[in-house]
Amino acid sequence: MDRLRIALVGQPNVGKSMLINAISNAQLKVGNFTGVTVEKAQVLFEFKGRAIEIVDLPGSYTLSDYSLDERVTREFLDTESYDLILNVVDSTNLERNLYLTAELLEFEKPMVIALNMSDEAKKEGIIIDATQLSAILGVPCVQVSAVTKEGLEELFDVVLRQAKEPAPPSKMVYPDALELEIQKLTTFLERKVHKLSSLSLSARMVAIRLLKQDDRTYRALHDSGLWVQLGPMLTEAITRLTEAFDTNDIEEIFLRARHSFARGAAQEVTSRTKQIGQSFGERVDALLIHKIWGIPIFLFFMWLLFQATFTLGEFPMAWIEALFGWLGEQARALIDDPKIESLVADGILGGVGAVVLFLPNIVILFLGIAILETTGYMARIAFLLDGLFHRFGLHGKSFIPLVTGFGCSVPAYMATRTLKNEKDRLVTLFIIGFMSCGAKLPVYVLFIGAFFPGEGAGNILFAIYLAGALFGLIAAKILRLFVFKGEDEPFVMEMPKYRLPTFRLIWFTVYGKAKSYLEKAGTFILAASLLIWLASNYPVHDDLQQSYQARIEAAANDDEKMALANELAQKELEGSFLGMIGKATEPLVAPLGFDWRMAVALETGLAAKEVVVATMGVLYSLGEVDEGSDALKVRLKEAIPLPSALAFIVFVMLYMPCLAATTVFSKEAGSWRYTAWLFLFTMSSAWIAAFITYHIASIVVG
Repeated sequence: MDRLRIALVGQPNVGKSMLINAISNAQLKVGNFTGVTVEKAQVLFEFKGRAIEIVDLPGSYTLSDYSLDERVTREFLDTESYDLILNVVDSTNLERNLYLTAELLEFEKPMVIALNMSDEAKKEGIIIDATQLSAILGVPCVQVSAVTKEGLEELFDVVLRQAKEPAPPSKMVYPDALELEIQKLTTFLERKVHKLSSLSLSARMVAIRLLKQDDRTYRALHDSGLWVQLGPMLTEAITRLTEAFDTNDIEEIFLRARHSFARGAAQEVTSRTKQIGQSFGERVDALLIHKIWGIPIFLFFMWLLFQATFTLGEFPMAWIEALFGWLGEQARALIDDPKIESLVADGILGGVGAVVLFLPNIVILFLGIAILETTGYMARIAFLLDGLFHRFGLHGKSFIPLVTGFGCSVPAYMATRTLKNEKDRLVTLFIIGFMSCGAKLPVYVLFIGAFFPGEGAGNILFAIYLAGALFGLIAAKILRLFVFKGEDEPFVMEMPKYRLPTFRLIWFTVYGKAKSYLEKAGTFILAASLLIWLASNYPVHDDLQQSYQARIEAAANDDEKMALANELAQKELEGSFLGMIGKATEPLVAPLGFDWRMAVALETGLAAKEVVVATMGVLYSLGEVDEGSDALKVRLKEAIPLPSALAFIVFVMLYMPCLAATTVFSKEAGSWRYTAWLFLFTMSSAWIAAFITYHIASIVVG
């Protein structure tokens, strides 16, 4: 069966993702477009006996080269093989969406338009004549709702019909003077069609690109034999157009034409049954993005989220801790060999259990962020914070990748592609690591639970996240002043409509994050825990064991025996491979109040921040014979002074992101040279901040 390949194209916030989710029983594959980290979602399903593949292209306002998203979308449409374009538009904002549609018409490909959010349009009293719009555009238009699934079957019926018997490709018709120059160039190029094979574009499309002075099209044809005749023709055409439209900016001529087309088409087919007044969204915005109350309200929501993360997470955490404690006891009871018993109980269950323990906190945090994003609130905060961000050398749009960094740095780095200015992108990339990702949350919860138990724990967690964000703003200002100098870009961003988050969308977001976390715990963290256990138990020092065993047997009472057993375990740990590494690097972190075990935990955290907790779970559970000291929190409080604990939290908050995030950073930044600078920048920032924290805390604690 031939597979029908569809390019799904639309502006941001038009509901492309919801449309994909609405396709029941679809097989979703997520990967990256070749050569870049921009995510590509492919949906495979069968409709009325026909195999269909949908490639979800990044949301783009235009097909320019301003942002990475737009470049990827245009590159796909230019060079990839596909059968049809499915253009998703927002029925409640038709004019703005038809601007992209006008550009898509230039490709002269079979196309179907999905007028999405038709249910919302009806509620707002917006009526769109889909039949008339189809006649104006020359392509089928179908009213659908991804939320209610209304019109989806009709949409794909039309798609199959277009694929089977495509109508003559429609094209964007420009004003007469511009159309005349396009036709002249097209006629010339059609006679030289063999010269255009490398571009994979129609002669008309090449003519339009040449008039727009598109660099790639220029380069492709400049060295060909065509340019001797084509060059003078193009120069004369541009001269005539600048005179006819009274502007030297050819791109502006095309912009005006597309805007006029979109406005005219929208006005022709749209009518309203309700008088336009202040909408619900506008009334809510009056409060949420108020110039005085907006930021305090946002901070309150974030405080509430972190309170919930800590408070609500305590109950399932207790159950998980009890489960792994019981599993550890069973392992010790069933296994006779002391080494294997330690491997299973301390290495596997101690390391993996220490990470799985914090799954409830991770789920609550991701749930809160997903709700704030899907309701449309996050985009408004970007607008609200634009003025503040510009004072620190950041763009308002930087807020989206930065707040995404609270979940995971990998998608946060990818999200910077929406920033058009290269310097804005680089500054944002460099400070994303200061936004504490979900993998750092277990470290914070562990230390807060150990050193600050009680009702104020949620406040401490909120303060940690806030401190990291403030540090990031200061770092951005420094980078902007001394490294990435340049003019600020103006803030232009669409305000999406407020929407109730759908259970399906929230479920897949949170489920995917939780699944990824557990998979990492069951694979990477498990392997890391085993390696850490091996490195902490070998080489074996038989002479040391024999010496201490004799002293333990000769001890007068149980307390003395326990003290000697713990002393033996500590010396064995210090003499292990892990102890050697820790001791070698201990001088680097000793000024911060860290011992060698804390140094090792930080070093393993360079691979993945979750391993910090796993490492401590292994290192601080060894040699403990007091059954009353089961909880890792109790052991940490006994082994680590408060100033050192505070410095450790600060270091974790600021130092180098994990290996996976660093790899994505390198791709997004465009050079491994920036990765080296990121390492120096984050590690030195973490060391200095931890040094100051330790010494101030030491003075205060006394």
